[in-house]
Amino acid sequence: MRKAFVIVSGLLLVAFALQFVFAAVGAFTKPAGDGSYALHSINGMAVIPVLTILTIVFAALARAPGRVIGMAALPLGLVVLQVLLAALASGLTDDSGGSTTVGLIIGGLHAVNGIIAVHVVVGVLRAAQQLGRPAAEPGGLSADAARHPHEMPAQAAGEGSR
Repeated sequence: MRKAFVIVSGLLLVAFALQFVFAAVGAFTKPAGDGSYALHSINGMAVIPVLTILTIVFAALARAPGRVIGMAALPLGLVVLQVLLAALASGLTDDSGGSTTVGLIIGGLHAVNGIIAVHVVVGVLRAAQQLGRPAAEPGGLSADAARHPHEMPAQAAGEGSR
């Protein structure tokens, strides 16, 4: 389950990275239309939530610490906040349908929240990778490295340290 936790966390990070690409596709599509942000919407409202739920499930099945499971759940809340920020930003227009200063600020917070979500997912992936590594021996070496010191560099094996 730990390997599955690492894999799903990595896929979630890829989905978040693609989310920025899909936002750029929507922003630079000419002429802009209702479907300009379709990939961004589908990824953000379907793919990312499903991968986040799978990440939470695999974190629990991998017996990750509660802090890690909580951190794995955080992107789900940030996605809900993303949807609210996007809706609020597009709802804050003037009488002619043009952008307002407040709407643009809220739209900027949508981008900042996305960046925060990526950082959270990077933390989840690092925690998953750490959980998937063999436990360290008392001397600071992993169990595998302690069994095979001849395969390590001389300084790490304790030779030539002076």
